Amino acid sequence: MFKDRKDAGRKLAAALQAYKEEAPLVLAIPRGGVELGYEVSKALSADFSLIICRKLPFPLNTESGFGAIAEDGSLYINELAATSISHKEIEQIIAQQSLEIKRRIQTLRGGKPLPSIKGRTVIVVDDGIAMGSTMHVAVELCRKRGAKKIIVAVPVASRQAIQKFSQMADEVVVLESPLDFYAVAQVYENWHDVSDKEVLDFL
Repeated sequence: MFKDRKDAGRKLAAALQAYKEEAPLVLAIPRGGVELGYEVSKALSADFSLIICRKLPFPLNTESGFGAIAEDGSLYINELAATSISHKEIEQIIAQQSLEIKRRIQTLRGGKPLPSIKGRTVIVVDDGIAMGSTMHVAVELCRKRGAKKIIVAVPVASRQAIQKFSQMADEVVVLESPLDFYAVAQVYENWHDVSDKEVLDFL
């Protein structure tokens, strides 16, 4: 159990100390992963930036998603989950989330491009993995851009997600994986949706 994202970030940083000598690049998935990424980068004296990815939400249930898209266009769609949505609706949702990605690049990263990933050890941080769609496209982006090593680092993830990312990434660091896992928020005593302003406070 974690008090909040700051506590989770510090505990995650402690578990990642072995990578400090590799001069890693820490990439946080906003908004929830930013405070954790900040704590990790600070502890490892590492470069820090944001990797912008967006869940593709169901039209009538935006809390759930059927895939994700990253800022470079890397796309993941869970074909089984998307069977209830028309091709036209999927295209519209992708277009909407692509616009939100552009907005976030401008607002949260000041319009700056991602730092160079090629040949580097990259630690991708989020506040947890439920479905894993956004982490999927983040890892895919890093792989396409020639990362030397990709570490997925989160405080909590389902066992299914751990198995999946153990195959996609070079290493996976997860602090907790409850048997009765149902939501990332369940391992946080204090949980809230993070605002753009809070993100900017860490940059």
